[in-house]
Amino acid sequence: MKISIFKTMAFVALSVMTVSCSSNDDMMADVQSQTHTGAAKETSKTKTYKLRFGIVNLDGSKSLSGNYDVGSFLAENTATGEVYDTYYGGGFQGLPAYNEGIPAGTYTFSAMQGQGGWAGYGSVTGTVSDAQVDADGYVTVYIPMTWAE
Repeated sequence: MKISIFKTMAFVALSVMTVSCSSNDDMMADVQSQTHTGAAKETSKTKTYKLRFGIVNLDGSKSLSGNYDVGSFLAENTATGEVYDTYYGGGFQGLPAYNEGIPAGTYTFSAMQGQGGWAGYGSVTGTVSDAQVDADGYVTVYIPMTWAE
């Protein structure tokens, strides 16, 4: 008798746990679905742009290829102060570097010195808008190199 009561109670407990877990999963799926839908609506309200970063070398030539001692390319919105970066880890980045999801506005673009400390970079200020999108679908920004060892 004790064994059958124990088995019955164990079965009921297991059933309750199974039902409660599956209903929580369903509820979480509903919440996640609503969150993603809300985020999608918010994202669709604000148009964003894809940035492509290059370097203006010391001789004045523009480069969209090669590896440079760059820690990260930065885009700082001059109105909001929000900063977008391309940090990839390490101290060298291959060009071009990309950053997607930048809202329209005026930005100060710069590059952080890389891990090796072999080059320094200046900054440029520009506007991100439909008018700056090139044939490839990017707003291309060239950051000036100010010194190199």
